Amino acid sequence: MNLHCLGTSGYHPSEARQTSCYFLAEDGVVLDAGSGIFRLTPLIQTDRLDILLSHAHLDHTMGLTFLHDVLRGREFAEVRVWAAADKLAVIQACLFQQLIFPAMIPVRWMVVPPGEAFEVGTRRPLRVETRNQEHPGGSLAYRIRWPGDGKTLVYATDTVGDTSAEAQRWMRAADLLVHECSFRDREQDWAMQTGHCWTSRAAGIGRSAGVKRLLLAHINPLETGDDPIDLAQARGIFPETVVAADGDVVPF
Repeated sequence: MNLHCLGTSGYHPSEARQTSCYFLAEDGVVLDAGSGIFRLTPLIQTDRLDILLSHAHLDHTMGLTFLHDVLRGREFAEVRVWAAADKLAVIQACLFQQLIFPAMIPVRWMVVPPGEAFEVGTRRPLRVETRNQEHPGGSLAYRIRWPGDGKTLVYATDTVGDTSAEAQRWMRAADLLVHECSFRDREQDWAMQTGHCWTSRAAGIGRSAGVKRLLLAHINPLETGDDPIDLAQARGIFPETVVAADGDVVPF
C-alpha cells in the first residue's frame, strides 16, 4: 500500500505545504479535502472516489470546491463524500451557499453511520470504522482495514490526542498511524486551547498503541525549517516516526 501526501499542513497553506489531503490511489480513497486536493488528478486510477472528511473546518474541506477541475476530463461512476451528518449539512449549506460558491459539485453525499462500520473502495471492499475525537466542533478518526492481508491504516487528525486505553485498543497494531502533530512541546498550552496535538503526546500515542509506523501530519504552517516538530524527540519516544511532507509517497 502507498499513501500519497498531497497536503500536510494545518490551518492554511505555506510555501512548502498545502492543507490536509491524502490519497490511497489503488483504492480511490481520499482522506480530507484541503487545498492539497488539486494535486489529485494525475494520480487517479479508479472510476470511483470516496472522500472521507474528518470534520468541516475549511482547511479540510475547501478543496471540495476544486473538484470541478480535479474531475474534469474523466468519467466517474460515482464520487462519494463521507462525513458526520452535522458536518455534511453545514458544508452543503455554507460552503456551497450561492454567494460563496454557486456551482454544486457532482458528488453523492454520504452520512457516516455513527458507531457502525461501513465499506469504501472500488477494487475491493475496505472496512472503515470511526471514532469521535476531541476538537472544537468535534472530528472523526478513521480506521481502514484491507481484506486478505488485513493491512490497517488509522487516520487521526485535528485532535488533542486520545491517550485512553480504549483509544489505544482501537488503534492497536495499525500498519500506519497518520496522527496530527501541529505543535512542538513548548506550545502545548496553545495546542490544547485549539484542540491540537504536540510532539511528545503524538509519539507517545504511537508507542502505546503498538503501531508499526507513525506519520506525523497537520504541521504548523509557520514552521518553515527542515524539522518542524523536533523529530529527534519524537523518535526518542517512538523510533518508527516520520514527518509527512507534500509529495511524499509513504509505503505501509
